[in-house]
Amino acid sequence: LMVWLRRTTHYLFIVVVAVNSTLLTINAGDYIFYTDWAWTSFVVFSISQSTMLVVGAIYYMLFTGVPGTATYYATIMTIYTWVAKGAWFALGYPYDFVVTPVWIPSAMLLDLTYWATRRNKHAAIIIGGTLVGLSLPIFNMINLLLVRDPLEMAFKCPRPTLPPYMTPIEPQVGKFYNSPVALGSGAAAVLSVPIAALGAKLNTWTYRWMAA
Repeated sequence: LMVWLRRTTHYLFIVVVAVNSTLLTINAGDYIFYTDWAWTSFVVFSISQSTMLVVGAIYYMLFTGVPGTATYYATIMTIYTWVAKGAWFALGYPYDFVVTPVWIPSAMLLDLTYWATRRNKHAAIIIGGTLVGLSLPIFNMINLLLVRDPLEMAFKCPRPTLPPYMTPIEPQVGKFYNSPVALGSGAAAVLSVPIAALGAKLNTWTYRWMAA
């Protein structure tokens, strides 16, 4: 019974984090968010997606102890988000309105770190967390550059529930955000390490709670 409860608790957490990642993407990954706030939004987006990916991926990976499960987790997030895009399509938006983040390559780097260090948890937290934070903004900027006319789409398909301060505006690039990828990667790399440590600690806490 305790084994069943422990496994159920783990898988429930995995589902919750994956669903939250999907919701976060729907709210932070559409054209409006990217274009209204220009590159400022990309930095915020990079941090939010990196930390959300790393906390669930390292939890799942340490739970199984098998390199490759972080990539599997990122694949779950990707599939969830592509399915959720259907809700926007049903409302009359184009199906590519929500930009699905590129999580999988960053998760592969986390898996690779865990495998290369012979399943060293601390190396996965420090090195893997840093690699996730550094790489995810790069992959997503490439992803964003491939999207066709995001600003034009934002003006054609405004969200009906937008408050006045969120109405689409022409992107303004300030000198502080001249390099959004560099700023996003730096901030995400720093923040992903403690968040990865939190994911690893949640693994321990879950076992301790179930054993009590």
